[in-house]
Amino acid sequence: MSGPGEIDGHYNNTHRAFLQALLARQTITLADAKPLLASIQTAHTPDRPTLPEDVSQEDFDNYVHTLNDSLSPFDMEIRSTLHQQTKDRIYALVNTTSDALTQMSTSFKAEEIAFVKRVLDAMFETYNTPRAEIMAITGMQALKLAKAPADERRREAQSTQQATQPANTSIRMADAENILNLLVDEGWFELSQRGFYSLSPRALMELRGWLIETYNDQAGQEEDSDEEEEGTRVKIKFCAACRDIVTVGQRCPNRQCSARVHNHCVRTLFRAQGGREECPACKTAWQDPLPVGENAARQSGGAGSRRTTGGSSIGGGGRDDSALTNEAEDI
Repeated sequence: MSGPGEIDGHYNNTHRAFLQALLARQTITLADAKPLLASIQTAHTPDRPTLPEDVSQEDFDNYVHTLNDSLSPFDMEIRSTLHQQTKDRIYALVNTTSDALTQMSTSFKAEEIAFVKRVLDAMFETYNTPRAEIMAITGMQALKLAKAPADERRREAQSTQQATQPANTSIRMADAENILNLLVDEGWFELSQRGFYSLSPRALMELRGWLIETYNDQAGQEEDSDEEEEGTRVKIKFCAACRDIVTVGQRCPNRQCSARVHNHCVRTLFRAQGGREECPACKTAWQDPLPVGENAARQSGGAGSRRTTGGSSIGGGGRDDSALTNEAEDI
């Protein structure tokens, strides 16, 4: 911004105030940041009031750059990504070294962390298959994970033979529901209108390295590669246009192909290809692409294949929730 109320490029109390606001909000958009920064700057220099419309994208970017210079010694950074559904650019303060599960250990018990890990495994293993890349989980499916599976309980029993205290990663269903609500409130999970839990933009930014390390084999961890070696496990895939993780979007009509694209990146991809509407990897015509995300529950075969009409709408109504739950349960 220029003229009266210009935000100083040097780190000062206005930056500290904005950082505190970001910590409280978890994430922010430019639209939300404009009135916030205007109020902060006006309080800092009341004789030179700043209006929200005075704050431009360039001003905000410069402001974030100044903050990142000060945050980098603490292994923190403000990063941004486009929301895969709303297309809004989301900014969040993320830890650049430790993974999110480690950070959660400060506020969650060991058995609660184990439950969160089971939910993530369900998202990226159980409900992320060549048949249907849902990468989301219904509330009913999540609550079933409150009880540790039999093989995990056996490992616990064996470990407690040498331990002084019994280990039990099962939790009460009521506690599991409270954890899910807390993860939504803290900005780690998002809950859709149809009752699916998925990772938020903030979580995808902060968990990026952990997700790749956990759910991709070493041979499939190269983010710039669109090829998968036979037999490798590659559960986390990247947009062919922007290279961010895809949990909502489109996949190549050829089920054997690894190409994925965000819905908002499709036109960009085609323009980069000189207008050719084809897969960037296998050159298959990009017609009737398969969905990635909770819409994949509708097109996963069986009952879901009979209800694909209008399946792209997010707000499908209450009666649709149970049908989608049943479809996802069958995958």
